[in-house]
Amino acid sequence: MTPPQQRPLAQLRRACLPGGLAALTLTISACGSGGGGLPSLNGAGASFPAPAYQRWAADYKTAKGSLVNYQSVGSGQGVRSFLAGSVDFGATDEALSDEDFKAGTAGKRGAVQIPMLGGTISPAYNNPDCPDLKLTQAQLVDIFLGKITNWSTLGCPSRPLTVVHRSDGSGTTFNFTNALACFSEEWKKKVGAGKAVQWPVGLAARGNEGVAGVIQNTAGTIGYVNQAFLRGAVKPAALQNKAGTFVLPDASSGAAALNNIKLDERLAGEDCNPEGADSYPIVAFTWILAYQSGQGEPKAEAVRTFLLWALEEERQKQAAELGFVPLSGDVLKRAREEVAKIKG
Repeated sequence: MTPPQQRPLAQLRRACLPGGLAALTLTISACGSGGGGLPSLNGAGASFPAPAYQRWAADYKTAKGSLVNYQSVGSGQGVRSFLAGSVDFGATDEALSDEDFKAGTAGKRGAVQIPMLGGTISPAYNNPDCPDLKLTQAQLVDIFLGKITNWSTLGCPSRPLTVVHRSDGSGTTFNFTNALACFSEEWKKKVGAGKAVQWPVGLAARGNEGVAGVIQNTAGTIGYVNQAFLRGAVKPAALQNKAGTFVLPDASSGAAALNNIKLDERLAGEDCNPEGADSYPIVAFTWILAYQSGQGEPKAEAVRTFLLWALEEERQKQAAELGFVPLSGDVLKRAREEVAKIKG
């Protein structure tokens, strides 16, 4: 038998990760101490905030000497892992239900739900012959219903239009389909809103990364991604908001929309078509899920320390540079107060 101290790194890495997760591991370490006197942390969930969490994990290691492993596996898997107790924290773009708070490890230990960022969800496309695409809410619905199959219907040169959507359970999908259900009674009745739905048409890809990759590599495609994944050939469409204005997704239009969303006592909140002439119409918070008790004081301290560090003004400004909407004001204050509820 191989002595424990000589186990290959690949074995140690597998031992640290929750079973069955196809992981994007941002910082990989052996189990146990993450340096800096604090235990390492393993988290999993939403791909929506992954670019920010990736940057924070790397910077946190440099600044504090402590390790945070985050696996971008989608909100659905993140919530399941959190409820199963197989991670130190979960991450989701759809707030937990009342049932979730009572289920599994969350029910035993108690759970806190902490908004970390906001973000816009953009119709994203690749069509060099159609710059500056503008879509009404009705047109966006008809694209994903399969009623619009050629770019000429959108005022562009003729070519086939191919839809791309998520294959995995996803908070991004929930927020996008929830918006489509607000835009259209037909969508609400035929498809509805959820982390996973029966899509009428389209190619499927896993994660924001996968959808962006298909769009990047395939001209004539259109899908939906978090604003942070808009780069290269993956372009945003200006989307008509509730006030009738065509708005591009950015920190300013996202903040205008988020400021119209009211959070409840568990810091959950959504608006599927926010008011305001400057508001981007598809916007959402993204949350980290943590246990209130039962993990031991060293682990609780590690979670508190990392989350409070991430909620500092410098990291929130950094998130804006990465394509997210930073938290501010009362929401940021309440998020920090929620972190303080995490105990050993």
